[in-house]
Amino acid sequence: MEGFAALATEPAAWAALATLVAMEVVLGIDNLIFISILSNKLPEQHRVRARRVGIGLALGLRLLLLASVAWIVQLTQPVVSAFGHGFSWRDMILIAGGLFLVWKATKEIHHNIDPVPNDDLFDTRTVGIGFAAAIGQIIMLDLVFSIDSIITAVGMTDNIAIMVIAVVVAVGVMLFAATPLSNFIGQNPTVVMLALAFLMLIGTTLIAEGFGAHVPKGYIYAAMAFSAAVETLNIFARRRQARSAPPVDARDAR
Repeated sequence: MEGFAALATEPAAWAALATLVAMEVVLGIDNLIFISILSNKLPEQHRVRARRVGIGLALGLRLLLLASVAWIVQLTQPVVSAFGHGFSWRDMILIAGGLFLVWKATKEIHHNIDPVPNDDLFDTRTVGIGFAAAIGQIIMLDLVFSIDSIITAVGMTDNIAIMVIAVVVAVGVMLFAATPLSNFIGQNPTVVMLALAFLMLIGTTLIAEGFGAHVPKGYIYAAMAFSAAVETLNIFARRRQARSAPPVDARDAR
């Protein structure tokens, strides 16, 4: 209750909350891109359910980790040394999650550029996936992103109430944006490749951080935002060209 009281009496607490909400929303983008790509590979009737389950698990994991902040802090303590570097549990989790993301993105890129015969080049439906398998992969990445998110929150404030509010707001934004983002990715096949490239970049960043190389998040997200802006312009250009193209006469087609 003291944490909530601070929000009513201390302007600094509101500033910390706004900063942390923004940070959590940005960190949640990685999680949301993965959930969107994976859910789009399911049959259409299961996609919304998979997104809701995945985002709900993300919220549950974050709140569970917040309830064990003392344990979370211990995850940053080195437990094993190799190659002259001490690795903590957080480092090993980030490396494992990064490797999984790189493997998953590479696999999806391969299936998109080398589809089965008689399928469209960028048709992501060519590679099916079961609901349980999708949820299992979402849980794995939810855990990685949740630990990174909570450790970031702990480093910014020691007010548990502020952390809880920030996490709930960020996950609410994810839930609101999940379906529009997934639909946009599904309707624009080239965006799938861009999103997979983002996952490859995020996975590489996680591996680097696990090995102790700090990569400023601002650089990563700035590059992603620039690429997304360029692709958006390309989409508008293609749509304008499609509207201005003269109709094809069936006799000319023959």
